[in-house]
Amino acid sequence: MFFWYDPTYLLLIPALIFALYAQSKVSSTFQRYLRVASSSGLTGAQVARRILDSNGLYDVAVEQVGGHLTDHYDPRRKVLRLSAPVYGSTSVAALGVAAHETGHAIQHARNYVPLGIRNNLFPIASIGSQMAFPLFIMGFVFQWDVLMLVGIWFFIAALAFQVVTLPVEFDASRRAIALLTNGGYIAPNEAPHAKAVLSAAALTYVAAAAMAASQLFRLLILRNSRRR
Repeated sequence: MFFWYDPTYLLLIPALIFALYAQSKVSSTFQRYLRVASSSGLTGAQVARRILDSNGLYDVAVEQVGGHLTDHYDPRRKVLRLSAPVYGSTSVAALGVAAHETGHAIQHARNYVPLGIRNNLFPIASIGSQMAFPLFIMGFVFQWDVLMLVGIWFFIAALAFQVVTLPVEFDASRRAIALLTNGGYIAPNEAPHAKAVLSAAALTYVAAAAMAASQLFRLLILRNSRRR
């Protein structure tokens, strides 16, 4: 059995299809509601700044960043970075994404436990995602069980990061809708639109976790087959 052309690749097909669907869903949903202006007339950057200030997070900066759907909160620098379509847009989609990222800043300020776990896992998961496959392949080719096992453990760390990311993202979206509606930034009839954007975005994280789990299952099968 050749490693590069083995039947275990079939295990990845459902997760891959799900990932492609999730990417398509978030892109189409975001574009759809990017054309729907919010009743408040505020931009994503303005809403982010107001929410941060209302929660006492005056030290968190709001900056524009290049790219598409590259919005994120940097806890190390305390910077909330919004892509151009979100930063300067008054759309429901832009406000939803901006509020979601401020949700992460609030999580950080409130010491939200899952976020702390994810931040602590990040260095290990980052190394693991880079080293897992090279180590496993070397162990597989040369029949070194220890290397395969180390590669698997590195991949488990990467999977753990993906799994703990789910409650972090779901909580940020929940906070976002509450912040937008309670603050009067979106009207009640606009809330389902913002929720649709955030729900579509959440699918990408579920898909990433599903893909990682499928990859891990595949590595375990390959290791067991090599040990026989």
